[in-house]
Amino acid sequence: MNKDELQGGARYVGGKIEKAAGDVVDSRDWKVDGVVDQVAGAAQHTYGRARSVVEDAIDAAPAFADDARDRLKAAGERVAETAQKSGKAAAQSVQDTPLVWAIAAGIGGYALSWLIHGRRD
Repeated sequence: MNKDELQGGARYVGGKIEKAAGDVVDSRDWKVDGVVDQVAGAAQHTYGRARSVVEDAIDAAPAFADDARDRLKAAGERVAETAQKSGKAAAQSVQDTPLVWAIAAGIGGYALSWLIHGRRD
């Protein structure tokens, strides 16, 4: 709770009391002043509350940033590990069946050249 929340709450309560006193003695000035103080107190209290929320968010921001950085680092490590495993598996497959991979590379090269150059009449 900050100064604005406390002062706004006190001014609101003071305005309630002032309005009630104006109702008892039937004083229009006290009633109006009481309502004005209630509105002003509520606005000041709301401002103070919003300020507290923003300050709390600013205080928590470094912790959120640290958590996000740690999560991104872990995800990057998992991706790198998966890519390394996949690369090793592909290399082992090429070593195990080189003829199949050579034929596949030839077909792929032919298809790529056909797409690039197209059919000429």
